[in-house]
Amino acid sequence: MKVLNLRCANGHGFEGWFASEDEFLGQNGRGLVECPMCSDRVVTRLPSAPRLNLSGAREPEVPRAAPAPADLQAAWMQAVRHALENTDDVGERFAEEARRIHYGETESRGIRGQTTPDEREALRDEGIEVMSLPIPAALKGPVQ
Repeated sequence: MKVLNLRCANGHGFEGWFASEDEFLGQNGRGLVECPMCSDRVVTRLPSAPRLNLSGAREPEVPRAAPAPADLQAAWMQAVRHALENTDDVGERFAEEARRIHYGETESRGIRGQTTPDEREALRDEGIEVMSLPIPAALKGPVQ
């Protein structure tokens, strides 16, 4: 099994596990490899060097000033999963349901769904707070 460091055209880094280099090239050539963050299928392999730790010695830890991109991506995916697990999907009825909650016509709860830009603006004009949340393709469908 080969673990490859990959990057999409939008700069998201991720790992891919393949039986061989040829398997990666074949899958990538057929458009089967996609970024788990944005579903981009323009994926390139990053150079990597083998890491051998023959002495058992550990590398000294270097303090970081800012989180690594992989840590930020993981935190983003965790936040999106949390939102999906703790909200009701009302689909295209989002604007209608948000108004019903705002005006006390139904129970207060977290919801998610789809709106048009005009509907979002109208909700904001009414004092109803909404936020756009892009859902990565890897999380669409049933929450695992």
